Amino acid sequence: MLFGGAGLRTPVPTSDRAPSEPMSKGDDVERVCFLLRVRKERIEEYRRRHTEVWPGMLDALRDAGWRNYSLFLHDDGLLVGYLETDDFAAAERAMAAADVNTRWQREMAPFFKAPDGSTADDARVLLTEVFHLD
Repeated sequence: MLFGGAGLRTPVPTSDRAPSEPMSKGDDVERVCFLLRVRKERIEEYRRRHTEVWPGMLDALRDAGWRNYSLFLHDDGLLVGYLETDDFAAAERAMAAADVNTRWQREMAPFFKAPDGSTADDARVLLTEVFHLD
C-alpha cells in the first residue's frame, strides 16, 4: 500500500478525474497537489539531492511552465508536492520530452515506493482541491 503507515492507514481516495487532471483551475492558474512515498532508508539522501537540483532540471521545469513548485517531506516518507501552472497537461508533456527530466527521473526512481517498472509520476496520487483562499 503506497500510503499506508502512520497517519494514513488506507489508500488515499481519488476522484473520477483523469490521472493527469489538475486539482484546481481558477484565474487561469492550475494549482496541482500530489502525494508520493519516499523510502524511509532514502529520506536523508532525498533531502540532500534536493539541495543540489541540477540547473538544467530547474530550467526545464521553468520552461515547461512549473511555478511556485514546492516539495514537503514528512519523516515517515510522505512527500507532498505543490505547483502552479497555466496548463498542467502541457507542462507534463514538456517535461516528458525533456532529456534532463528523463535522466533526473532515472536517478530519483530508487527513492520512491512505486510498483516495479513504474515511474514516480505513475505512482503519484493527485489530490482534489476542496478549498482555496487567496
